[in-house]
Amino acid sequence: MSRQRWQTGGLIACGGALLALTAIGLLLQDRNARDGFVVVALAQGAVYLVAARLAWGGGYSRRVLVMILAVAALMRIVVVLAPPYLSDDLYRYVWDGRVQAAGINPYRYVPVDPQLTALQDAEIFPNINRSTYARTIYPPAAEALFLAITRVSDSLTGMKAAMALLDVGAILVLLRLLVRGAMPPERILLYAWHPLTLWEFAGSGHVDAAVVLFVALALWARRRDSRALTGFWLGAAALVKLFPIVLLPALYRRWDWRLPAAALAVIALGYLPYLGAGTAVLGFLPGYVNEEGLSTGAGFYIWNMLSAGLPLGSLGVLPYLIFAAAVMAALAIRIVFASGAERYLLNAAVLAFAFTVLLSPHYPWYFAWTTVFLCFLPYAGLQYLSVASFLLYLIPAETEFTPSARTLLIESAIYLPTAALALLELWRARARPFKVAA
Repeated sequence: MSRQRWQTGGLIACGGALLALTAIGLLLQDRNARDGFVVVALAQGAVYLVAARLAWGGGYSRRVLVMILAVAALMRIVVVLAPPYLSDDLYRYVWDGRVQAAGINPYRYVPVDPQLTALQDAEIFPNINRSTYARTIYPPAAEALFLAITRVSDSLTGMKAAMALLDVGAILVLLRLLVRGAMPPERILLYAWHPLTLWEFAGSGHVDAAVVLFVALALWARRRDSRALTGFWLGAAALVKLFPIVLLPALYRRWDWRLPAAALAVIALGYLPYLGAGTAVLGFLPGYVNEEGLSTGAGFYIWNMLSAGLPLGSLGVLPYLIFAAAVMAALAIRIVFASGAERYLLNAAVLAFAFTVLLSPHYPWYFAWTTVFLCFLPYAGLQYLSVASFLLYLIPAETEFTPSARTLLIESAIYLPTAALALLELWRARARPFKVAA
């Protein structure tokens, strides 16, 4: 048997295994066996990594690409049709859409407010998280999506289906980027078969699917050297979740004003319809920062690790925030002034990777946006980080906002191997130039 046929057979076997594990994962969700589901998701991650290795070099027939896309579609269809399990954020999405459809600014009231009594139904309202004390936290583009989607289907399945369609849109944009960049189109597998995008977008319906799509569109516009359009899509991504704005230095061309101006204009215009809420237009963001332990340092893995071995408790979180800001600023300055403009994919991945590790989110879906770079960059550290993020589901809900030995152990299983792989990749990079068609 030729090597190509052996590799094709391996990809087909991996696709079949992923479909089977998806069915098992849904069964475990139905039985409320979260720990068992995490084991299955990690097993999917292992199969995915094997498939990614097989797909990277390309050279397959068109039928293999069709098979890759078909497996991705089948996994998403069966997961979309299942009820949400891993997160209850969908209820807030549908609620925010209903509130806006009633002509009410979603940043004004918490769900239990008497002003919203007419909207408090028996299906969505009782399941909204933080309903007694938190206004919505989502920025304007996310809110606009919630309104648009609920006008088509005012249901959880409809919201999940819409997020899955945004995910499919990202697949199409990334595939186009691969083809135009003269890279093997089979590499789309590294995004389309990733278990994190499957369970967080098709499964939980997280709005981060829109972040991925808009970031992919920004990369596409950057490749075409359309600077205003790049800024538009980057601004749109930041209006869904704020953090994609950290990519600006990677997409920016020195001394050009169009990209930052377009991004700033999109963000300003996005907030304009909601300014009636005054200072409350930031929603629950300040409360979320406190709740997640970001204001005390308890929510940062690196700070917790240092504090476990050093007497840093009396210093507060300020030293870590200065350190994290300095790291991001140093990377941004180096990228803008010392890195070639053609390396924007690598530079964007570095910024996304560094920001995510420094922030060390408590929820796996916050890692999903890093998967947009996997089709272009064969870095094991980034692959491991995104797959291992499922371990966060093993942290008990009652301890996820406070440091504990169990939390530190689980997070160490995510970040320490990631750091080791990243250092190994940096050492290897000294011996070979970076190559990626852009």
